[in-house]
Amino acid sequence: MCPGDVPDLVEFLARADLTLSGLDDPDVRLWLLRDSSGQVHGSAGYELSSDERHALIRSVAVEEHLRGHGTGLELAGWALQHAAAEGARHAWLFSRRSGPFWQRLGFTAADRDELAEVLSNTRQVSLFRESGQLQREVAWARPLDHDASSYSSATTTEVR
Repeated sequence: MCPGDVPDLVEFLARADLTLSGLDDPDVRLWLLRDSSGQVHGSAGYELSSDERHALIRSVAVEEHLRGHGTGLELAGWALQHAAAEGARHAWLFSRRSGPFWQRLGFTAADRDELAEVLSNTRQVSLFRESGQLQREVAWARPLDHDASSYSSATTTEVR
């Protein structure tokens, strides 16, 4: 994703009711799924901890008409694969309403305060602490496998 993509991503994530803060931060890695006309239909991303051992998965969303067809799993897999390739050993995320989706990718309920501690430098954790939202969030986590095949067929998705 490049800086010119941020307005499209903000519009897309606002419709998905996901966090908009920090999308322009150079430490946030983001990918967009666009159709041939340039319309955003999905996104995925992550932020790394300062020691690069932990990844905060964020901004994973797909348009409603694509849900249930594996597109979200592929986008999430793409982010997990890239975080692992950068050396992350553990993936974390916040999700109050998509637990079953994340469980399909091996995530289990996690300690919110532990997430906030190991990923304290990330933009999303900082925002959630400052706003008081952290205490309302539900944390999920999973170890990262460095075998890319464990994350679905994400490499076949047209993501940019």
